[in-house]
Amino acid sequence: MVVEQLTRPPRSPAGERRTRARAQRRRHGSHAVAHLVLGLGALAMAFPFLWQIVMSLSTNAEVQSVTPTFWPESLQWGNYATVFERLPFLQQFRTSVVITVVRVLAQILFCTLAGYAFARMRFRGRNLLLAAVLSILMVPSQVYLLSQYQIITDLGLLDSLGGLVLPGLFSAFGTFLMRTAFLGLPDELEEAARLDGANPWQVFWRVMLPLSRPTISVLAITSTLWSWNELLWPLVVSTYSERMPLSAGLATLISDRTTDYPVVMAASLMAMAPVLVLFVVLQRRVIDGLASSGLK
Repeated sequence: MVVEQLTRPPRSPAGERRTRARAQRRRHGSHAVAHLVLGLGALAMAFPFLWQIVMSLSTNAEVQSVTPTFWPESLQWGNYATVFERLPFLQQFRTSVVITVVRVLAQILFCTLAGYAFARMRFRGRNLLLAAVLSILMVPSQVYLLSQYQIITDLGLLDSLGGLVLPGLFSAFGTFLMRTAFLGLPDELEEAARLDGANPWQVFWRVMLPLSRPTISVLAITSTLWSWNELLWPLVVSTYSERMPLSAGLATLISDRTTDYPVVMAASLMAMAPVLVLFVVLQRRVIDGLASSGLK
C-alpha cells in the first residue's frame, strides 16, 4: 500500500480543482437541504400567527366561510378600532401590566430568598417544609381555587387589584428553580466569602445572587408569561370589565350565540404585542438564561 501511494503519479492542478469543486457542491447541496427543512419548520410554526393576522383583517363572513379565504377582499382595519368599543382596553392593559410587574418582582424576591434558604442554610424542619412547598407542584391549581376565593372574600379584596395580585406573589416552581441554581454553585465561593468576614446576608446578596442571574432571568420570563396569560383566577375574582386584566377581558368577547372572530383576533394580537416586543428586545438574554438553567 505504501509503495503504491509512493508510486502513484501526482494529481494535476485541474484534477484537484475538480475535486474541490465537487466537494464544495456537496456541501452546498447539504446546506440547501438543511435550510429548506428549517424554513419549512419555521413556516409551520409561524403559520398560526400569520393566519391570526389575516383573520384580524377580514370580515366575520370571510372567517366563517366554508371555503377558506386566505386573503380578504379588503383589509378591515376597523376591527382594531372596534376592540376599543367592545372593551375598556387601556384600563385592562394597565391592570395586566401592574399585576405582571408586581408578581414578577415579588416572585424574584421571595423565591430567591426561599431557594437560598433551602439550598444553603441548615435549620430544623427544612426537609419537611421543602416537601410541603414542592407538594404544591403536584396539585392542580383548580383544587385550591375555592379556598383562595374564600380567603380573598374574607379579606374584602373581591373585584380589587389586591385580590388579583395576592395569590401569585409566591411560586413553588420558582422556589424549586432557585434552589436548584444555588445548589449548583461551588461551596468554595461561600466559604471564601465567610473567611473574608461576610455575614449570611452579604454572602447571599454579593456572591450567590449575582452568580444566579441567568436563572433569575428564567424565573422572570416564566412568571411574566404565566401572569400575563392567567385566565381562570381573574374570571373568578373579577366581575366588572373595567377591573379585569386583558386575559379575562378577551374571554368576554366570546359569546355562546355569536362571536365576532376578527375582533377577537385583533384584540388577541394587541394583547400579545407587548410580550412579543419584550421577547424580541431581550431575545439573547432569554435564550442565554434558558440555556444556562437547563430549562426546556
